[in-house]
Amino acid sequence: MSPDPVNRHEKFVATLNLPFRLLADTKKEVSRKYGVLKDKTMFGRKVSGIERSTFVIDENGRLEHCMYGVNAKGHAEDVVACMRDNV
Repeated sequence: MSPDPVNRHEKFVATLNLPFRLLADTKKEVSRKYGVLKDKTMFGRKVSGIERSTFVIDENGRLEHCMYGVNAKGHAEDVVACMRDNV
């Protein structure tokens, strides 16, 4: 999920041939609720942006695990390990 518009998500899914849909949080409502909307400095200017984070939610909709400030490289393995440990 990101604040990017739906058409940008669709293009990303098509480019990577992902077998699932991405959610668009264009009003940043979910981002605020999950506490990932942060003030950042970009090119010397303060901007509001999303802290890259992962949330593991179980089949009952219960939040099981939170990971903040993640790095995309190698993160998939971290998520798999987390899910394995929580089974």
